[in-house]
Amino acid sequence: MPSSVDLNSDLGESFGVWRLGDDEALLPQITSANVACGFHGGDPRVMQRTVGEAKRLGVGIGAHPGFPDLVGFGRRNLAVTPDEVYTDTLYQIGALHAFCQAQGAALQHVKPHGQLNNMAFRDRAMAQALASAIGDFSRDLILVAYGGELLRAGEELGLRIGHEVYADRAYRPDGSLVPRSEPGAVIEDGAKVAERAVQMVLQGGVESCTGAWLRLQVDTICLHGDTPGAARLAATVRQALEAAGVALKPLAEVLAGR
Repeated sequence: MPSSVDLNSDLGESFGVWRLGDDEALLPQITSANVACGFHGGDPRVMQRTVGEAKRLGVGIGAHPGFPDLVGFGRRNLAVTPDEVYTDTLYQIGALHAFCQAQGAALQHVKPHGQLNNMAFRDRAMAQALASAIGDFSRDLILVAYGGELLRAGEELGLRIGHEVYADRAYRPDGSLVPRSEPGAVIEDGAKVAERAVQMVLQGGVESCTGAWLRLQVDTICLHGDTPGAARLAATVRQALEAAGVALKPLAEVLAGR
C-alpha cells in the first residue's frame, strides 16, 4: 500500500472578467496544482496570482497546457499536427515557468489538459510530440499521465512519470475515460468520489463502467476544479484518505518516496 499520494486539481482557468471555479477555497485542500497556461483558459494575471498562492501554501506547481480553444475550453478534438502539439506545449510550459522563476517557485510537473490529454492517450505521434516538448524543456519535470500512448512515450524518453487516476471520472475497461458526453462520466457525489479514491490507493484499482476491475498505478489523484462544489469535494476526499492512513504530499515528494 502506498504510504503517500498526491491530490491534484486544475486551477487558474479564469481569464479577463470571466471566472471559473473557486481556486482560493480549493488550493488549501490539494497538494499539486495544474495551472492553465493561457490557451484553454488562464491569462498572465491569473497565472501570476495562482503561482504566488500555490507557492505560499506549499502546493506543487505544474503547467497545464491545452489546445488553443478558449470557446471550447480545450475539450474539443482539434485537427493538429505533431509539430503544433510540440511547439504549443513548449510555448505554454515556458510561459508558466517565467512566472515561477519570477516568484522563486519551482515548476514541478506538466499535465496536459482536456482533449490534448485524451487524444495523446490514443495517438502515438501526438504523444511523442508532447513528451518530447517536456523533455526538451527540462528533464527535471514530471510528466503526469493516466496511461496509453502518452505514458509509453514518456517512459521511452526516460521522463519521470506521475501515474494519475481520476476519482471523479468513470473509466472504460481499457483505462480510458468515459467521454463527458455520456451519462455518468463525471461523478459528483462526494461520498462516492472519496470511496473510489481510497479504493484506488489501497486496492490499486477501480471498477470500470462495465463492472470489470481495472488495475491502476496511483501516484496522484485528480479532482476537477470546475466540478460544482470542488473545494468541498476535495476536502471530503482528503479527509477520507488521511483517515485511511494515507499521507498527502506534492507529487515530487510522493515519487521520491516510492
